[in-house]
Amino acid sequence: MTVLLKFSRIIDAITVYIGKSVSWLILVAVLVSAGNATIRKLFDTSSNAWLELQWYLYGTVFLLAAAYTLQRNEHVRIDIVTGRLAKRTRDWIDLFGHVFFLTPFCVIMVWLAWPFMTNSMRSGEISVNAGGLVLWPAKTMIFAGFTLLLAQAVSEIIKRVAVLRGDIEDPTEQHELPPAVEEFETAADLEERVRP
Repeated sequence: MTVLLKFSRIIDAITVYIGKSVSWLILVAVLVSAGNATIRKLFDTSSNAWLELQWYLYGTVFLLAAAYTLQRNEHVRIDIVTGRLAKRTRDWIDLFGHVFFLTPFCVIMVWLAWPFMTNSMRSGEISVNAGGLVLWPAKTMIFAGFTLLLAQAVSEIIKRVAVLRGDIEDPTEQHELPPAVEEFETAADLEERVRP
């Protein structure tokens, strides 16, 4: 299990690096969007390439940050149901979902995305819109995003098994606090210091 946990930590480190790095693309997408809107209003002209670039950037963030969202346990879940269950039951549900739903879905998506991407690269596929961009970078992000999500699913399965066996503490229970809050030992201490 030690080797698997080391492998899981490597995957987590890659996921965190990519997840934090692609967050800057949101700023780039906003700047592209604002620039395109400004040019359209001031000069009554627009560019399909700029619109498509904006979509590519948002799509890239969504696809490459999905694994980071899973790693941080920030994905959508039905807490109204699972919140009432025992922690161990929730761990088993997570493990079951990762093994029987998430992993097979990611495998299928990677398998389907590979020819989708390679055919686009080989043919030099370009958008059907006038002045549009080449399509293979966007299709590559589909493949990369699901590959990364698959790797993170494997990492989550390893960690969930280790938690259920009692080998490690649950990493999803360890929330990082902002530096200003870390100095307080408990929520009660924080509440006392904030109270006028």
